[in-house]
Amino acid sequence: MENWKNLMHVFVTIFLSNFASLIVNPTIADVTMEAVCPGKDECSLSIYLSGFQQAISGLASVVMMPLIGNLSDTYGRKLLLTIPLTLAIIPFVILAVKRTTEFFYVYYVVKTLTSIVTDGGIICLTLSYMADNVSEGKRVSAFGIFSGVVSAAMVCGTLTARILPTDRIYQVAAVIAVVAAVYMRIFLEDDRRTGCRKNEQPMLMSATEGDGNEPLKTNDLIKLPKDMYRLFKSSTTMSLASFVAFFNSLAEAGISAFLMYFLKARFHFQKDQFADIWLITYTAATFSSMVLMPLLGPIIGEETLLCIGLFAGFWQMLLNSIAWAPWVAYASAFLGVFLFLASPSIRCIISRKVGPHDQGIAQGSLMGIASLANVVSPLIFSPLSALFLSDDAPFNFPGFSIFSVGLAYLVGFFLSAVIKIQPHWSKNRACNQPSLLA
Repeated sequence: MENWKNLMHVFVTIFLSNFASLIVNPTIADVTMEAVCPGKDECSLSIYLSGFQQAISGLASVVMMPLIGNLSDTYGRKLLLTIPLTLAIIPFVILAVKRTTEFFYVYYVVKTLTSIVTDGGIICLTLSYMADNVSEGKRVSAFGIFSGVVSAAMVCGTLTARILPTDRIYQVAAVIAVVAAVYMRIFLEDDRRTGCRKNEQPMLMSATEGDGNEPLKTNDLIKLPKDMYRLFKSSTTMSLASFVAFFNSLAEAGISAFLMYFLKARFHFQKDQFADIWLITYTAATFSSMVLMPLLGPIIGEETLLCIGLFAGFWQMLLNSIAWAPWVAYASAFLGVFLFLASPSIRCIISRKVGPHDQGIAQGSLMGIASLANVVSPLIFSPLSALFLSDDAPFNFPGFSIFSVGLAYLVGFFLSAVIKIQPHWSKNRACNQPSLLA
């Protein structure tokens, strides 16, 4: 019962944090365009700024995520979780004060630096805290509920953004971000692991050596890529799943960074239209996590769900790239019901292929792959987006960059089709553990 109380506090914290982040999502394209290219619906500079920010935060996160996880093993999840939750407040406060060009560039620099820690750090640390407080048999169910809470926060945040005027959105986001940090500090209990009881240890402790009280050596950080390589080379399924994860993350990064700019240039979408698109998408994600995944997973398996999700992603991007009317973008958003099956399916497949003592490095390596994709994505899609939305495009296909995002999903689909599908009755499936609600 005590563990359930801890989990509920985690769910409330992650809901508030994601609500604050997602409420600003439908407005950021408008704010960026108004700050750097006032009065225009097409602006290459805004696309390059978004891509650069994504690349910098992604590149740094490849190193920061293992480091943050290592420090949390020594000093505790709660202490380390305070850092990204606090840093996440600052960018909201800046735009809550003013959204002039000068304030936007201050926001841009601060957001680029803080996202190195906040973008993956909050999710990574909360999942680690849950792993400490949930038995192995119930962990997958807990992670499923966690994904549903994140999706619900996305729906609520986007719906709120649809109602509020832009000048109030960043003020509300700042307040909610403060509430998330304060709530976590008051209600979330310190984890009771041995390495977290005292704070007298020197900085950069290794959680993998001896009793956890030896300083983390430079060699330990250098060994991390080798450990990841050995992990993903341990079986054909692991190798294929790692490549699928990369292309899936590559496409997801392309959608989050460039789809709004394409729709703004193509159909002159504003804040309300973006909010409607994201509301449909996140509602579909909630339904996918809470209903389809538990219902279909035991019947057809995660391998098949993965194929369905990636193929749906290709069709969604194809429809967006050739959209001939605004309603096509709304209709394609409903494919998110199937698209959002991909990421949790990859995590279930990876989880099933490693032992209980390797779950941390396996899931952490997946986050590293996603961060690497965030670096590569803008290098590919930023020039394509800027080129094909300009007057100098080599041929008339404004949605070519979005179509290229769909090709990343298609490559992942072909790779996922090679993964061997095992019948449900012949395997010990890590994703079919008893539910926490049982």
